[in-house]
Amino acid sequence: MTAQKPILDHVLGHAEKTPQRVFLTQPLGGDRVEEYTWARVVDEARRMAAHLQSLGLSPGDRVAMLSKNCAHFFIAELAVWMGGFTTVAIFPTEGADTVRYVLEHSEAKVLFVGKLDTWSQQAPGVPAGVKQIGLPLAPAGDFPRWNDLMKATAPLAGRPSRDPEDLALIIYTSGSTGQPKGVMHSYGAVSKVAELIVKAIALTDADRCISYLPLAHVFERAYIEFSSFVAGQQIFFADALDTFVADLKRARPTLFISVPRLWLKFQQGVFTKMPPERLDLLLKIPFLGKRVAKKVLNGLGLDHVRLAGSGSAPIPAELIAWYRRLGLNLLEGYAMSEDMAYSHLSTPEKSAPGYVGPPLAGVEVKLSEEGEVLIKSPGKMVGYYKQPELTAEVFNADGFFRTGDKGERRADGVLKLTGRVKELFKTAKGKYVAPAPIENKLNEHPLIELSCVSGVGQPAAFAYVVLAEDLRKSQSDPATRARVEKELGEHLDRVNAGLSTYEQMQMLVVAKEPFTIENGLLTPTMKIKRSRIEEQFKPHLDQWYAQRGKVLWA
Repeated sequence: MTAQKPILDHVLGHAEKTPQRVFLTQPLGGDRVEEYTWARVVDEARRMAAHLQSLGLSPGDRVAMLSKNCAHFFIAELAVWMGGFTTVAIFPTEGADTVRYVLEHSEAKVLFVGKLDTWSQQAPGVPAGVKQIGLPLAPAGDFPRWNDLMKATAPLAGRPSRDPEDLALIIYTSGSTGQPKGVMHSYGAVSKVAELIVKAIALTDADRCISYLPLAHVFERAYIEFSSFVAGQQIFFADALDTFVADLKRARPTLFISVPRLWLKFQQGVFTKMPPERLDLLLKIPFLGKRVAKKVLNGLGLDHVRLAGSGSAPIPAELIAWYRRLGLNLLEGYAMSEDMAYSHLSTPEKSAPGYVGPPLAGVEVKLSEEGEVLIKSPGKMVGYYKQPELTAEVFNADGFFRTGDKGERRADGVLKLTGRVKELFKTAKGKYVAPAPIENKLNEHPLIELSCVSGVGQPAAFAYVVLAEDLRKSQSDPATRARVEKELGEHLDRVNAGLSTYEQMQMLVVAKEPFTIENGLLTPTMKIKRSRIEEQFKPHLDQWYAQRGKVLWA
């Protein structure tokens, strides 16, 4: 499937037809923002493309970006493409070792240094010889600055174009299962998928989005950045974590995508202001319920959202149902870096909590004899960079990608994921346990933020759980502990009642610290790093299993 129009032609078209329309809105602290029109975006991209070409790079050379989300991430990517090069984005939370690995593995010649919190710790990871350019919000550093280069460089002339087979970007996976892999995507596939996403969710230039999930990840890149290049919707950015609600209210997005952990944190934030039992009661009252629901969404900055999406990891079915009761059209999707986030998406007509929807247009799906989900997508990757053997392994003889996920399909094609093929483990009872579906059930409880189900070779499975943020501050308090032990003990019984005997958990163990990106227990896209978490609690397993309590404290 070829794109009707290359993605750069869409961008140039916006600048020609609506040059003064605001495309990007960048907060600068407090109430200050800087707005970038389409004319300015294209002019700056042309100037930087000309500068990159002046550095003596060869066509297709890799240009890396290390930055939190900001307007110049978009502009820099356009400059790389206009100049004839390939982008490599690095998660802004990565340490020096991973920064070095990605830059060396990709053979990047240039690095854009952008908005960062820990540049002083990351900078030693940049290999000698990699040229650096500071984006406008970059920390202090010994490198040329974007704005200075804009003044000194004439814009690239003509109408920049790329061959559909050219390599547009390499996406380094977030590393939940080991060393990041470089997923290669062509310019033609990027163009086509962007058009297909815009059509699938009916995006127009009247829509508004906020970009805050990591742009180094395929989900945000495809559904926010690439789609905006085609549809032209206005993109807002977040300034900082503690200003996020204010940034969200500034944007009043019509499309909002997030990941399960953040949807859960939004819910828990609501519950700190109003107990779930009271909110549930109010929502049942005719007329008043609608007003209450609208007030809740208004407080979250989501009252203008026409379409909300969740991806990157499974989301509890009960959480989707809760948001829908508020009137938020929350739809779950499913995709991965290897298909450029273009695989499955629920629709209002084909949607059910716990299901990730039907395949998107042009996507072929089937299940292997073992129940593994196999996909052939218009967003199919070129392959893994420098790993042809691994590329060959992940495609079957018919060209379908082996996702590693187990699933079930309804007659209408709607897909339900039932676990990861490689995450299955055996307890001493000798049968395989799929942890993800059990974790989803556990995470439905408002006292639990995240969980990790494990128990390899043990008498039974168990779950290592992180308490909701508001409870963690007082988890040493006897009254809090008594409440947690009572409510989570009852929750454990309810979840176990719905499981097969060999899947049932012996206990829940409350973690001392949350799973975070900083402590290495979450990936930058907020998936749990199962192996790292298991390493952390492994020395204590014998002691916990010997205690025989329902709820234990690590």
